[in-house]
Amino acid sequence: MLDTGKAFSGFSVNDVESAKKFYGETLGLSVSEEHGMLTLPVGNGVLVYPKGAAHAPATYTVLNFPVEDIDRAVDELTARGVRFERYDGMNQDERGIARGEGPAIAWFTDPSGNILSVLQP
Repeated sequence: MLDTGKAFSGFSVNDVESAKKFYGETLGLSVSEEHGMLTLPVGNGVLVYPKGAAHAPATYTVLNFPVEDIDRAVDELTARGVRFERYDGMNQDERGIARGEGPAIAWFTDPSGNILSVLQP
């Protein structure tokens, strides 16, 4: 009944234009736009839809980007203006990378406050 091979996820933003600039220019993804919504070329695609003032950022990680070298990824994203988050109780280094409990991971947010990460499996 359900076509799981074509399933995709999505999340909301409060400003589609800011999201398009962030995902396209800052992160370097080939973002497409149709009907006022964005599609990110990740997996089967991730739908980014407007919710305006009703948007509430997710309190969990909505999108994880696996990388081969987390140190290099954090340095490159920092150079592009990305600010990495710090969380109480997490053993993170000065750049925001948590190591030792699972894969090395560093979290950042999009302009709408949704939490994203880079992680080195």
